Amino acid sequence: MLTKYIEAAMRHAHYEILAENEGFYGEIPECRGVYANASTLEKCREELAEVLEDWLLFRIHKNLALPKIDDLELKVDKEAVA
Repeated sequence: MLTKYIEAAMRHAHYEILAENEGFYGEIPECRGVYANASTLEKCREELAEVLEDWLLFRIHKNLALPKIDDLELKVDKEAVA
C-alpha cells in the first residue's frame, strides 16, 4: 500500500525548467512542502521521491493526516505509533 501511495503521489508531480539553465524544480501539490530542485530532470525526480518518503515518515511519526491521492488513503493507527 505504501509503495502504491508513493507511486501515485509521484504521478501528480509537476516539473518546471528553471530560468537561465539552472536546472529543474519539481513539486507534488497535494503534499504541502514536498519539492526539490536539481541540475537534471532525472535527479530532480530522484530527489523529489526522497523528499516525499521523508515527508511521509515524518507525518506518520507525528500522527499527522496524509492527503488522499487517487483514492489511496493511508491512515495511521495512533496506538501503533505510540
